[in-house]
Amino acid sequence: MELRRLVRATTAASEDAYSCILQREDDDGLLGASITKALPKAALRAFAANLQRLLPPVLPAMEIARLAADLARQKLLQRLQRVKLKINLKAGVDHLCLHAGGIAVTDAVKKSFGLDERDVEPSRMTMQLHRWGNTSASSVWYVLSYMEAKGRLRRGDKVLMVAFGSGFKCNSCVWEVIGDMADKGAWADCIDEYPPEGKPNPYLEKYAWVNDAGDESSPF
Repeated sequence: MELRRLVRATTAASEDAYSCILQREDDDGLLGASITKALPKAALRAFAANLQRLLPPVLPAMEIARLAADLARQKLLQRLQRVKLKINLKAGVDHLCLHAGGIAVTDAVKKSFGLDERDVEPSRMTMQLHRWGNTSASSVWYVLSYMEAKGRLRRGDKVLMVAFGSGFKCNSCVWEVIGDMADKGAWADCIDEYPPEGKPNPYLEKYAWVNDAGDESSPF
């Protein structure tokens, strides 16, 4: 694979974005990472800021023209951070290698950009805690390996890799497949079992409280 473009964007000027992931002490004085429910929105805003710089040289001219027309008609230039534009990511890339940090972020990106379930399948499968657990930003390499193990990466394909982190920040890069990719890597002993029709998450029952609508912040 060859790296075609790399972009880093941070939204730390926003208090909500800055504070959605912080290292702090809890009521018992234990130090840990605190994650608030503002995380999905912060991720989308950071992704939007990233795409403003990433997409112009990546998308085809017709898609850029369509987006420009939408901006002029809907007067959304000042509100681009809210991700209101109907951006067709698949017009410029063939695969989305999305950070497998959490279901909420994956669902938000899928909905906002009109992606298919197959587009986010590699990320969802990498998030299966019974396999590796949360590997943070390094999860994108497991996601990429899943695509390769499934035989989805063909010569000439472009892959948009996106990773998120505290700050809040979003890093993205575009890879182009220039040779045969057939290594099943970390998925070699189980790729035929994915995606499973129904495999329970062993941590869901124990940690389901993090999805409690009444809890504004959850320490890990």
